[in-house]
Amino acid sequence: MGAEFGRRSGGQSRISQWLRRRPRPEDTAGEEASREALLVAAAAAGLPLSPAAHPSAYRCSCDRIGCPTPARHPISFAWQTQSTTDRGQIERWARHQPQANFITATGMVHDVLDVPLAAGREALARLLAAGVEVGPVAESEGTMDEGRMLFFTLTRGTPEDEDEWWPCELDCHPETTNEHPGLRWHCRGSYVLVPPARLPGDLAVHWIRGPENELPDPLTLLETLTDECARVAGEPQHDVAAWPMRG
Repeated sequence: MGAEFGRRSGGQSRISQWLRRRPRPEDTAGEEASREALLVAAAAAGLPLSPAAHPSAYRCSCDRIGCPTPARHPISFAWQTQSTTDRGQIERWARHQPQANFITATGMVHDVLDVPLAAGREALARLLAAGVEVGPVAESEGTMDEGRMLFFTLTRGTPEDEDEWWPCELDCHPETTNEHPGLRWHCRGSYVLVPPARLPGDLAVHWIRGPENELPDPLTLLETLTDECARVAGEPQHDVAAWPMRG
């Protein structure tokens, strides 16, 4: 991409450094411009985007009473067909909906391996130390029990046999993630928030490694991620190579 989003300094991209700054009131205009630029950068990297809800005090901007995923879900029921990488459309959305978060639909170009924060941090350190090519990584802020780390990967593709699909619902549905505290594999039929995003309680979703990093094959990350998830949960580690791969 043409802008200097992809240059990293000291192991972090400029995207990550910007996102970790707490903006001052006088930075509002610059923050909005940077938000738009970050969304355009994500789309330019191939991530299809669609507008999502945003925090309203400690609740969700949607009208749903007791929303189970406040500020984490799409605005439109047609989010899968609405999701796009078109720069003009994303710029219009960003300008006309200045408070909106954005989701990226998985299973089209990319999947996301979504793990607890503690496991994700340990896995990322292991992967980088081993010289494994790790793609974009985002962090959803929260406590070690509630925070998540998102590893963006290539999608597994469209198999010839429809029964070979591994839809996200076999792992988790976006609105029932509390039932799946370990690794979640977001593929066809799912979505995740794309940075920059705001969450209730003055929390955020930000890039650790920006979208300029090339998407890896998910299988190159899976064993380390599952090992760390099992270790954090205090469970026996499993041989991923023996797993039946569905989709």
